[in-house]
Amino acid sequence: MSVSRRFVLKGMALSSIAGFAAGGPLRALAGTVAIPAGIDSGAPLLALVDGSTAEQPFLHGALAGGGNRVRMQRVNHDLDVVLAFERQLRSVQPLRVIGLLDDAAATLVVDMARSAGAQVLWLGQHSTDTRFSRHRLMTTAAAANCSREFTSHLRNCGASVSLNEEQGDGTAIRQLAHPAQDSSRAGQWLATIGYLLAALDNPNALAAPAALPLNKPVTGSFVSFAIEA
Repeated sequence: MSVSRRFVLKGMALSSIAGFAAGGPLRALAGTVAIPAGIDSGAPLLALVDGSTAEQPFLHGALAGGGNRVRMQRVNHDLDVVLAFERQLRSVQPLRVIGLLDDAAATLVVDMARSAGAQVLWLGQHSTDTRFSRHRLMTTAAAANCSREFTSHLRNCGASVSLNEEQGDGTAIRQLAHPAQDSSRAGQWLATIGYLLAALDNPNALAAPAALPLNKPVTGSFVSFAIEA
């Protein structure tokens, strides 16, 4: 099954899926990350997260890559905010959205974005535990540098990893399988992917993904995405 077909599932009832709330700047992380010069210009960058253990390293990386542009929204069940998010997608104002969510919430976001005519630049399915991580990506040309840097990170992180990357039409373009050498960095990809997606429109930043010591192991399955409305 292709990544797009796996994620974009039609006919989901709004009453049974997650929404979004608690938007605001990442003040809790401010001061903990050295923000590179010249990346705070431009429209706000919306980062969608769900309060999981993956949130903190992902947002740490996103703040390093996007600076003060980054605004956070957490997942909950507020239908009004879901509809407000959909109106944002259909607004004439430019909107860039990145995120790391569970399958159901990410499916909703991507489905809403495509229905609103937005472009999904990056879509990734990830599973991780204390020893390994597995990744399946669907990318566009606009995210080519991002996927190359992410693959390079996985190749050099020392943990056991596997990666399969497809284009939007399902054509396989990149594969990676790497045995474990140092499992202590198995979760580092979370900060890296937050950094790379936030810096997607700043090619000069893509060569230096943010590093982050993880306070506790991150396990589970996640979906990452980058959307341009």
